[in-house]
Amino acid sequence: MIKRFVFLAVVASSLLAVACGEPQPMTEGGLPTSLRGVPAVMLNYVYEADVPAPEVEVAEKQALVDPPVQAHFEISRPDEIVDRTLVSPDKRRVLAIYHRTGDLPAEFRLDMYTADGRLLNKITPDVMAVHFRDTIVWSPDSTAVAFVAMIRAAQDEMAEGSATPATEPTPEGPITDVVPEEPTPAPEQPEAPPAAEATPEAPTGILAFRTEQLYLADADGGNVRPITQSEGLMYFYYAWSPDSSMLAALAATAREWQYLEALAERNGEMFIPLGRPRIVERNGRERRLDDALTAVRPVWSPDSAKVATGFDTQIRIYDAVGTNPTQAAVPLRNALLISSQAFDRSQAEQLNAPPGAEPDANANAAKPEGPATLPDPASLVSFNPIVGLDWSNEQLLYFQTAFIKRMVNEADSVTSFRRWHRLILSPQAPPPGAAN
Repeated sequence: MIKRFVFLAVVASSLLAVACGEPQPMTEGGLPTSLRGVPAVMLNYVYEADVPAPEVEVAEKQALVDPPVQAHFEISRPDEIVDRTLVSPDKRRVLAIYHRTGDLPAEFRLDMYTADGRLLNKITPDVMAVHFRDTIVWSPDSTAVAFVAMIRAAQDEMAEGSATPATEPTPEGPITDVVPEEPTPAPEQPEAPPAAEATPEAPTGILAFRTEQLYLADADGGNVRPITQSEGLMYFYYAWSPDSSMLAALAATAREWQYLEALAERNGEMFIPLGRPRIVERNGRERRLDDALTAVRPVWSPDSAKVATGFDTQIRIYDAVGTNPTQAAVPLRNALLISSQAFDRSQAEQLNAPPGAEPDANANAAKPEGPATLPDPASLVSFNPIVGLDWSNEQLLYFQTAFIKRMVNEADSVTSFRRWHRLILSPQAPPPGAAN
């Protein structure tokens, strides 16, 4: 059963907030028909607990490695190994993620191919290493690809000197021996394997840093440039806005990263990075959204106007557009405590019910709406922090709570009590007299 808890996100300063963007169409009641022009601080929300999981559009499944690109590597690049490929949304370009013999395990290189397997451009210089392979992503409009890179490790630079150079270009036309004017018949020879194509040189002159920075490359693999230049910060996650104009990212200082990594290693846990959310535009303009660290990946509203992320039992929503951006905090601890208590009771009743017994549809009719006091969090097994968000509908912000423990020994890892909830968003009504 869906439990509803209504809270009004009313902030005194919201009365002075100015809506960002162009004027929006209004309903008869004076409320905007779209949330794009509504500042985050002027949003109302209704909390619904334990709802079905959101319907997520499943991306078309791609082969781990595009066959034409794989064939090019096998024929022309025997000393390089393609790890995976990413096809652009418009299907015209294929990004190859690969490594050379001697590269460190977590360091990669990028090249751009056409859909039929022709190499267009090498993207990364030899002195640059791409990190966090699984976060590399095409923009929705297929005009750019985003990735994180830094200066290649010293060990790899040493190994690179002994690496086999790229295949030399073959001269035009086949190479044959001098043929006499009257050739004698010769036994038929098997068809020769295709000649290896020349591999273009890697680019040079691209800035590289000592910590992971965000880079963009155009759809043809050219115009590679860093859009962040914050030496000492490590950018490790990023997501394109639906309109492809900017990225929401997470970044932490190198010192924080090292401390958290050492702490996880000491406890025998898998390292899960924490970062501060920020918005990075294509032109490199950056705005940090919050000072708090989080492992919850930020998500975009469908209209690209807002970003949301989670902090323990709180969701924060930030304006991404407008000259006076605002932010709103949605405290959900009390609501989650109450709904978790109801969830635990429901689970206990189902466990204690006789086998084959049908649930009583009226069992909750005589129960009070809520407890007189908040339950003790330690007594609720289903009361857990926010671990993920989904914002595929403008007015429905889904979030998941769960207990997740990732250990180095996979047998000791635990994931339990995954529950989906949602916020139904709407604009606040204007204050009395605001329309006059």
